[in-house]
Amino acid sequence: MAEKNHRTTQSSDADAKKTLQIPEMITVGDLAAKLDLPVVKLVGELFRNGIVATVNQRIDFDTAQIIIEELGLDVTVEKKIAAEEPAVTHEIELSANAQPRPPIVAVMGHVDHGKTTLLDNILGMKKVEGESGGITQHISAYQTERKDRKITLLDTPGHEAFAALRQHGATLTDVVIIVVAADDGVKPQTVEAIKFARTANAKIVVAINKMDKETANPQLVKTQLATEFGLNPEEWGGDTVMVEVSAKTGMGVDKLLDMVLLVADMEDLRADSDVPAEGLVIESNLEQGRGAVVRILISNGTLKVGEYFVAGSTYGRVRTLQDFAGQTLKEAGPSTPATITGFKEVPEFGHRIEEVKNEREARNLAAKNYEEKVQSTAGVNITGSDLLKMMNRQVEQQHAEFVVKADVQGSLTSVVDSLKLLETDEVAVKIIASGVGNISEGDVRLAQSSDAVIYGFNVTLPAQVKQLAARARVEIRLFNVIYELLDDARAEMEKLLPEEVVETPVGELEIKGVFRTTKNEIICGGLVKSGKLTPGILARIWRGGSRNVQRTDDESDNENELKRKGGELLGEVEITSVQREKAEAKEVFEGEMCGLNLRLQSVAIDPETKTEVRTGKYTMEIGDRVEAFTRELKKRAL
Repeated sequence: MAEKNHRTTQSSDADAKKTLQIPEMITVGDLAAKLDLPVVKLVGELFRNGIVATVNQRIDFDTAQIIIEELGLDVTVEKKIAAEEPAVTHEIELSANAQPRPPIVAVMGHVDHGKTTLLDNILGMKKVEGESGGITQHISAYQTERKDRKITLLDTPGHEAFAALRQHGATLTDVVIIVVAADDGVKPQTVEAIKFARTANAKIVVAINKMDKETANPQLVKTQLATEFGLNPEEWGGDTVMVEVSAKTGMGVDKLLDMVLLVADMEDLRADSDVPAEGLVIESNLEQGRGAVVRILISNGTLKVGEYFVAGSTYGRVRTLQDFAGQTLKEAGPSTPATITGFKEVPEFGHRIEEVKNEREARNLAAKNYEEKVQSTAGVNITGSDLLKMMNRQVEQQHAEFVVKADVQGSLTSVVDSLKLLETDEVAVKIIASGVGNISEGDVRLAQSSDAVIYGFNVTLPAQVKQLAARARVEIRLFNVIYELLDDARAEMEKLLPEEVVETPVGELEIKGVFRTTKNEIICGGLVKSGKLTPGILARIWRGGSRNVQRTDDESDNENELKRKGGELLGEVEITSVQREKAEAKEVFEGEMCGLNLRLQSVAIDPETKTEVRTGKYTMEIGDRVEAFTRELKKRAL
């Protein structure tokens, strides 16, 4: 009895071991430990299914379940429910002595709706003439005064490729001016700007621009915004400020600034000026003789020359401090856009910058941020859908490899992100390397080793690098307008797509007689039922059924013949000659009798699946159909 109880206990223990609880996300190493498997075996199984994973990479619950089934393990997997943790956000705590600060206003809108021209009018500058392609390519910060009060303005790109820049611009701001052309109405980037503004909890002021045009229709713009996006103008009883302006003539611009200040006053914007500075990196680049040049926006505190600071995984000491116009500053307070030098490396745009006491603290904090970045990179999540996509892929994926260099960090991020969006199931985008600054000899050598194309955005190509690239046969392409770069990359990716087989029906003939059959040739005659037949084209021989009928679900391909609903494909032939009344003919038409010389092909292509099928030997009979067609290879587009 005791022995029986002991066996029962062992059995129960075995059953208990078959159930494994794992969280929503788990590293490959942890899963291997729970399964009591060598981690190499688990990594190998992932690799066989198309996923290149490391021991520290995280996979989701569904992926773990699929891999366990693939390994044939007798384990039941259950999802472990973890307690929800509140999201951690960085909030600035203000003291009782906090003072009013200038509002930070982002100017957003669709391409060519006039937002940069509006800024020109406000600032008395001519920015738009310096923008490549007439569109904003960078995020920029400025400051103006209205009635002895300062207003900080952010100009954000309107082209769709700069979505990341616009999103960062919105998170910095208190008020968003959405510029909509009165003669064009709401457009895709207008919708995106509204979304970003709402996500950032920023107040929205609409500038209905181009009122100087005869085709201006402000009522249409107001109706679109009210009915489609819930932005009801104040004159209609809503709470959204809408101002009709003309950036070209200056009409309504002063009123627009007054309304921005009024909206800002309702928010009671304040900041401390006597505390360590905090802010955000809005742009960064490398300049010869100056090193990393970084444009920042101070959100709280005051930054002075000589202070130490940290931004992400890099740090430095303020060597020079300038305003947006290049004038030297002694200090930069809340809501002030400034340009600083002194960084050890170029920081990424959107990173928070914070002042610290000394170099040791700066170095330690930067090192800590770097470690967190490395861990998060190693822990890129792999989901079950990613794995299934890899397992079910029917064709081998091609890789378009690029090296990307840009003038500033924000543009680099936008270009790289936009290139990745071009990726398809058939062509993947692989960024071999990317960086800020001019194209170097190291970039050329790297591109040569991986057969990559180098893209430069708003950068120059030194003569010695150009010569090296020519010797190494490396393609270097320079662009100043992002959508031109993306069009070129798309064309480069299209070269990797396999050509598409395009078949065009030409004519159909019904066999009325078979005169001779050899191993490689059939001589027959018949009536042209439709279209025309000419020498030198291909044809399929069908028995029974009708043209273009579809295969039923319960029928399958056979190695020797393809069956169709009511008919079967005997094989594929080439029409080598056509005769009309025993004389050679260049073509015969519907309703005519003719003779055909057919050269047999060993392989036929299934017109439905476009796959090759071996047809074997067959004998043609009266009543069979000859379907003639042309076949050509056509280049495909993404």
